[in-house]
Amino acid sequence: MSRRSHIQQQLSTSASLIEAYEELEVMLEMVRDGEDGAEAELGAALKKITPLLDRVELTAKMTGDHDQSNAFIEIHPGAGGTESQDWAQMLERLYLRWAERRGFDVELMNEQPGDEAGIKSATLLVKGPYAYGNLRSENGVHRLVRISPFDSQSRRHTSFASAHIYPEVDDEVDLDIPEKDIRIDRYCSSGPGGQGVNTTYSAVRVVHEPSGIIVTCQNERSQIKNLASAMKVLKARLYELEMAKREEKLDKLKGPKKEISWGSQIRSYVLQPYRMVKDLRTNHEVGNADRVLDGDIDDFIEAFLHWNAQQEATK
Repeated sequence: MSRRSHIQQQLSTSASLIEAYEELEVMLEMVRDGEDGAEAELGAALKKITPLLDRVELTAKMTGDHDQSNAFIEIHPGAGGTESQDWAQMLERLYLRWAERRGFDVELMNEQPGDEAGIKSATLLVKGPYAYGNLRSENGVHRLVRISPFDSQSRRHTSFASAHIYPEVDDEVDLDIPEKDIRIDRYCSSGPGGQGVNTTYSAVRVVHEPSGIIVTCQNERSQIKNLASAMKVLKARLYELEMAKREEKLDKLKGPKKEISWGSQIRSYVLQPYRMVKDLRTNHEVGNADRVLDGDIDDFIEAFLHWNAQQEATK
């Protein structure tokens, strides 16, 4: 069904481009004949089709094995307590708003609330065509500079949070996980959810002993559903790890995992003393930081895809 949906989308895009091309041919002929208003109509038609052409061009750059897949996003705050936990939640909101803008569905797999504000961790599953191809640009450490709302002296603080992006593994992929390699812990959920969630042992923590990977899930009221979700995440992470080992370069899908601190960030979000967001890999920057924090990151994704294509071409 996923493959069918992807093909249908490609056919729809192709049909739209063919229709627009035929319309432009007619308008161009009208311009050549000197008809009144033809140039304005041609300009409007070109302006209308340009975003679709840009999207097709970007999609053409997504040639990785998993670029068409859904994507998991794991968000973790760096050192700094409440300040970093609040920034992690802001980053989570950014991706939720981006997915909403793009018409993607998002499933909250797990969320651990912070002690006072923000989150200690969150795992999202973004469902849509080329979700991973787009979101792999966000893999890394994100830095925020602002006047802290938690500082009584209103001083400027720097906070860090990481986004780890990896693709959802197709159910057809044969990945055997021996039961002896897994430890499953069951505990009461924390945070919002009501008495039914917080007083029953519905939350699940799955530990894969050989790799050290730990996955938690507590979003559902049912322990069975939480376990199924946790195993889905574990399967995706193990498959990603196996692919990276097979290709002998860990950053093929996952990218190098860096310390969530100064010097390892991929992007800086500055709200004080000036307002700007800058990607340190592509040097792309935007002055409207509020717009970016509200999920408008397509310019950064586009810049990354162009930059990444150049990097691959020079290898």
